Amino acid sequence: MKAIVYTEYGSPDVLQIKEIAKPVPKDNEILIRVYATSLSVGEVWARNFKAISPSQFSMPFPFWFPARMFFGFTKPKVNILGSEFSGVIEAIGKDVKKFTVGEPVFGYRGQNMGANAEYLCTPENGMVTTKPSTMTYEEAAVVPYGATTALNLLRKANIQRGQKVLINGASGSIGSAAVQLAKYYGAEVTGACSTPRVEFVKSLGADKVIDYTKEDFTKNSETYDLIFDIMNKSSFANCKSSLKQNGIYLLASFKMKQVFQMLWTSITGGKKVICALALENPKDLVLIKELVEAGKFKSIIDRRFSLEQTADAHKYFESGNKAGCIVITLTNN
Repeated sequence: MKAIVYTEYGSPDVLQIKEIAKPVPKDNEILIRVYATSLSVGEVWARNFKAISPSQFSMPFPFWFPARMFFGFTKPKVNILGSEFSGVIEAIGKDVKKFTVGEPVFGYRGQNMGANAEYLCTPENGMVTTKPSTMTYEEAAVVPYGATTALNLLRKANIQRGQKVLINGASGSIGSAAVQLAKYYGAEVTGACSTPRVEFVKSLGADKVIDYTKEDFTKNSETYDLIFDIMNKSSFANCKSSLKQNGIYLLASFKMKQVFQMLWTSITGGKKVICALALENPKDLVLIKELVEAGKFKSIIDRRFSLEQTADAHKYFESGNKAGCIVITLTNN
């Protein structure tokens, strides 16, 4: 089968298309013919992890070291990138009960990756379920990571109907999902993003969109029940005056400083910092599928690339011009 393989860290040019052996499913696994996969920041970082210092890493230092151990210090241990996927089941292990051959599915592989290939194997009890009937394979392939992460983190903040919520970084994978899910929960949603992405965030259903290159949301006298700072671009100190009395500053990406702030604010009461890690739960993916089919969640694709163009997809991602998701298509289905 064809796969995009990399054996050294570096620029997008380290990604090479190669013929490798087709995987064979274990007793509890399903073999999926991959129709589409996505490109997110995780794959971009993994491709050049050797150059990612602890200060550049999106998590505290205690998380950086095991991540380097997992991916490899001097050269990559995980040689095929791609964490999100959609496709069709081609074979199943003898103990598989939930799926049958021929079913369309979508899912998320996390750090195990492997979706930049024509086939992959994944456990039947992993982050995989049947594809939403209302989505194409391309549309479905860009959903799992951002949607399930945003869902998990918004739950940790105990989002409620009628709350005022601001999503800082509303145009990325997690941010665009958070806008839609906060609306699903009945919140009044403000999205903050850069100028080229304003119309995109409006299309997601945000009640208001702030262009953070022209307006500082921390200085406009608006207050919120929840500020979800996706990539830790602001700070609790800056956002504190924009939070209501018992407001929450929620982070998906954080450092040790924010962990200490979380511990301190949990003791002192009032406004709180929550640093949260999203836990993978297959039931969350099923809920997202149901929301998609009910017309309450959508994916927006910015640009499509073929498997052979994966290096070009990485270059486009790093250009900073994307608005929406990048999809890598392996078939025309």
